[in-house]
Amino acid sequence: MKISELLKTDGYRMSFEVFPPKTSDKYDSVQAATEKIAQLHPAFMSVTYGAGGGTSKYTLDIAKNIEKSHGVISLAHLTCVNSTKETVKERIKDIRDAGIKNIMALRGDLAPGMEDADRSTWDYRHAVELIRDIKESDGDFCIGAACYPEVHPESANQREDIIHLREKVEAGAEFLTTQMFFDNNLFYNFLYKIREAGISCPIIPGIMPITNANQVERAIKLSGSFMPQRFKSIVDAFGENPAAMRQAGIAYATDQIIDLYANGIRFIHVYSMNKPDVASAILDNLSDILTK
Repeated sequence: MKISELLKTDGYRMSFEVFPPKTSDKYDSVQAATEKIAQLHPAFMSVTYGAGGGTSKYTLDIAKNIEKSHGVISLAHLTCVNSTKETVKERIKDIRDAGIKNIMALRGDLAPGMEDADRSTWDYRHAVELIRDIKESDGDFCIGAACYPEVHPESANQREDIIHLREKVEAGAEFLTTQMFFDNNLFYNFLYKIREAGISCPIIPGIMPITNANQVERAIKLSGSFMPQRFKSIVDAFGENPAAMRQAGIAYATDQIIDLYANGIRFIHVYSMNKPDVASAILDNLSDILTK
C-alpha cells in the first residue's frame, strides 16, 4: 500500500524509523531489531539511508524484509547529495524491482568538509531535484519529503524555507515528515504558516524519545532543535540515572504524542531508531488511544 492511501484512513496511527547497519557484520543484529519493531504492527516503518549511499543495499534489504516477511508498509529513504543522475536512476530501479512503493526523498547530510564545496557541478543540490527524477521515473511511487518546523539550517529564514518546501510539494511530494521537535507549539505554529502558504498535503510530525542524556547534545547538533526548559529539567534531574532517564524520556515523548492526537493530528512518526523496547513502551502507553 502507498502511504498516501494510508493517510486517508481514519483513526490514530503511529510509524517508526529504523536505520541499516554500516557494516555486514552488524546486519543480523540490526535486522533482528527491525523485525521486533515490525512485530508491533506500526502503520509503516521508514528505513534510513547512509551518507553518500553507503548503506543503500542494506536499506533496501531491510525495507523489503519488513514488507515481505512482516506485512508492514515500508518507506525506503533515498538521498542524492553528491550522487550522479545515473547512480540515482539505478537506485530508483532497485527500489522498484524490490516491490517497494514508498520513497522518502532527501538531499542528505553533507559529509564533513563539503559545506564550502563548489556545488555548481553537482547533479543534485536540493531534494526537489531528486523528487522530480523519482516522479519522472518508470516506477509508480508515493514520495515523501522532509520539513523543518524550526527552519532548515541552510535557509536564511522560515519564509524562504517554506517557499522551498512548496517547491517540493509541487514537484511531487505527497506527504511531509517533520524533523524532530520537543515543543509542540513550534509544530502548531509551523503548520499554520505552511497551510497559509498553500501547502495542503498531509504533515506527519516526527517525535524523538530522548532516553539517555548523551542523546541531547546529538539531537541539538543534528536538528538544531529548541529544548524547552521543562525538558532540560528532566535531563538535569534524571540524566545520571539511566533507568530513570529512559522512563522520563519515554513519558515526555508520550505526552507530546497525546497532545498532538488531542489536537487533531492522526499520524505520528517516532524516531525510535533500532530500539524495539522504546517503541513497545510508547505503544503500551497509548494502547487505548491508537487504532487497532
